[in-house]
Amino acid sequence: MEQPKFKRMILKLSGEALAGEKKHGLCMDTVTTICKSVKKCHDAGVQIGIVVGGGNYWRGRTTENMDPIRADHIGMLATMMNALAVSDVLETMGCDVRVQSAISMMQMAEPYIRQKALSHFKKDRIVIFGCGTGNPCFSTDSAAALRARELQADVLLKATMVDGVYDKDPLKFEDAVKYETLKAKDIIVGGLRVLDGTAAAMCIESGIPLIVFNLHDPENIYKAVMGEKIGTIVN
Repeated sequence: MEQPKFKRMILKLSGEALAGEKKHGLCMDTVTTICKSVKKCHDAGVQIGIVVGGGNYWRGRTTENMDPIRADHIGMLATMMNALAVSDVLETMGCDVRVQSAISMMQMAEPYIRQKALSHFKKDRIVIFGCGTGNPCFSTDSAAALRARELQADVLLKATMVDGVYDKDPLKFEDAVKYETLKAKDIIVGGLRVLDGTAAAMCIESGIPLIVFNLHDPENIYKAVMGEKIGTIVN
């Protein structure tokens, strides 16, 4: 059997990706398709952590006339709805899954504890992380970079709606140029909107490679873990 290039990964799934063509809420067909690819990675022996966003339910930063801190708190709750949904689908596929929350939700999820997450990995469990870092003003991209560093992941995968990193928005500019490889510092210096500055800085400090790829084909998750050249690799 083909061996994966990376033994432990953190996958960042945006809320928008889970919405599929509905653009809002959850498209369970889309979630199921994504989970099939995640299970394929798991069956190949990869230890998997998943950080989920909440943009399919709540975009707090664009909400007018609301305290931005409270808006971020609402966004954290949105990520937990997605985490529980992804967990449910993976469990129906036979995966052993644990949901951990960065804020206390004892009736629904474990609290995030680093050593416990590592223990779950060793027991062949998939761990889904909700509520970002547990703090307002930090994106779920920052949470993904933080979890990758804390849990000593071999790679951070960011599934997006475009097939890599471009010098400008490829959905708006036909002459946009795709990067095959990048350095994390180029994201900060060049103002490339693939990660926020905090997440990019953590990638620099940790040295963990980031692969940005298109989730329109969920099989790309498996391809990335197996070492195929897809998307953009940020070193």
